[in-house]
Amino acid sequence: MMASSAYKKYFLPGLISQSVVVAGGYGTGRELVEYFVNYGSLGGVLGMALVTTVLWSLVFAVSYEFARTFKVYDYRSFFKELLGPGWVLYEACYIVLLLIVLGVVGATSGSIFMQSFGLPPLVGAALFLGGVATLTFFGSYVIEVAMSWWSYLLYAVFLVFLLVGLSQVGGQIGANLFSGEIKEGWALGGFKYAFYNMGTFPAILFALNYIENRKEAVLSGIMTSVITILPGFFLYLVIMGFYPAILETELPTYAILEKIAPWLLPVYMVVLFGTMIETGAGFIHAVNERINAWLVDRKGTGLTRANRGLLGGLMALVGLGIASFGLIGLIAKGYGTISWGFFILHGVALFTIGIYKIGRKKVDAR
Repeated sequence: MMASSAYKKYFLPGLISQSVVVAGGYGTGRELVEYFVNYGSLGGVLGMALVTTVLWSLVFAVSYEFARTFKVYDYRSFFKELLGPGWVLYEACYIVLLLIVLGVVGATSGSIFMQSFGLPPLVGAALFLGGVATLTFFGSYVIEVAMSWWSYLLYAVFLVFLLVGLSQVGGQIGANLFSGEIKEGWALGGFKYAFYNMGTFPAILFALNYIENRKEAVLSGIMTSVITILPGFFLYLVIMGFYPAILETELPTYAILEKIAPWLLPVYMVVLFGTMIETGAGFIHAVNERINAWLVDRKGTGLTRANRGLLGGLMALVGLGIASFGLIGLIAKGYGTISWGFFILHGVALFTIGIYKIGRKKVDAR
């Protein structure tokens, strides 16, 4: 029982975060190229370790403590408590990010089935749509279980990918890393990556109600950061074996696997596709929870399962339409711009208003 409780407090939020971040954050490898690899072999490592990981640890830790203190486990309640009337600005940023992410995962889903199995992109799109609608239909518990168990499989595949990469191009990886190349802008790249991915925070909120005290909140926040970034670091190392030629490749992960481990490619693509569904479902479930909380406040009754599934399917369909804008453009322009909104409305607000309110709440409780 204690082991199960510790798992839900310290590991479950991180596994959910990783499941949601992977598809929009580093599953294709394009995101890592854009925000880390572009700044040199060592510059990317510094951006990932010293900026992204540290920022995530701090923001997750304080966010978890804020959610615990005020018992707010959906993003409407959380940001209403943090920002007051200004919470609607956060929601606007979140909806924009939701559409960008659904566009990215929708585009990637079609590419996976076309490149891996020779099937029309519509097949991947239909399966993506059906998977998202199914998970959102069943709600929090099924999403929680699906994301945590799928994360184990994802970690296993990324670890195999790393081991194969080290065995095939380990010399080139080492040579590129030890060259110590650092390009200007590495800190900004890590910063942008950290804060556009903080847009996944609403998808984690529903799983934070197991945290009971401040120590647990801080440790869970740090664990979330480490669990989320580690597979990305595995992939970054393998990408270094093909640097700098890999910089202009739209789907770096796919291109690398074709060269060093074609036998692993179908497995990776199936696992990645499942993660695309989880990412879409995680983002949409956060919206469903927000709508549900509003309905309970206003009418005393929440969303039915059918409502949740229908909303999930409709939002996923919109994302598939956005996918036509192209993967590289969505990642380079959309993510980079929206990161500033999350920095101000989540990061800055949390470390000013949020910490002040936590402190005041503690004083009031005496």
